Amino acid sequence: VQLQASGGGLVQSGGSLRLSCIASGRIFSINYMGWYRQAPGKQRELVAIDRNINGTTYADPVKGRFALSRDIAKKTVYLQMNGLKPEDTAVYTCKAGVVTPRRAMGNLDERYEYWGQGTQVTVSS
Repeated sequence: VQLQASGGGLVQSGGSLRLSCIASGRIFSINYMGWYRQAPGKQRELVAIDRNINGTTYADPVKGRFALSRDIAKKTVYLQMNGLKPEDTAVYTCKAGVVTPRRAMGNLDERYEYWGQGTQVTVSS
């Protein structure tokens, strides 16, 4: 299983970016997909995550500005980021909870959590 992220870049304060993350490989189902970020000198934090029927959770700093969406068929999660601020500058990484066919058959030692590579988002003031 691989997660491929794209869409980062440099944008001015108030601008917008859209991140994408595509899951590929031997996938039976995906229980959740979402985004985390890590700014320089800070710990990684949750940005937004979609847990299927349990809905989407957003971190307080991004509520009302960021929107998470998923295309289940394409195994893709998107993060639309509007009204970007310099404090949004970070490396953004996607994460997914993936059930592989082996895990679906009961092999719970099969890996479940997967991370993509990070994509840099830089917001200039």
